[in-house]
Amino acid sequence: MPVLIRTYSPYREDELLALYESVGWTNYTRRQALLREAYQRSLCAFAAYNGERLAGVVRAVGDGASILYVQDLLVHPDYQRRGIGTRLLRALLAAFPDVYQTVLLTDDQAPTAVFYESIGFSRAASQG
Repeated sequence: MPVLIRTYSPYREDELLALYESVGWTNYTRRQALLREAYQRSLCAFAAYNGERLAGVVRAVGDGASILYVQDLLVHPDYQRRGIGTRLLRALLAAFPDVYQTVLLTDDQAPTAVFYESIGFSRAASQG
């Protein structure tokens, strides 16, 4: 079954908590009200579904004109290394083609940096 990317709506706490738990992001799973409010206040979110199963998600915060912060790009371990993260991120960026500045903060690990650089992001230090 192909994985489909679509706007994440409606918010379904059970599936979202399971996804965050699957990648070890327990700060949100321990603070479910925070996660719910974060999604309610997000600029937008996209999800990857394999049938009815949530395979990944990405959300954005910001104003969508001058700045877009990429937040919480997660892909369930069963679906990693299949291009789903790339597809989610591209869908998010395509929704804001004219935004002035796109920002994301992430772990400083080589595989993570390689992934984001492959999509066109660069390290802040390289911007001068």
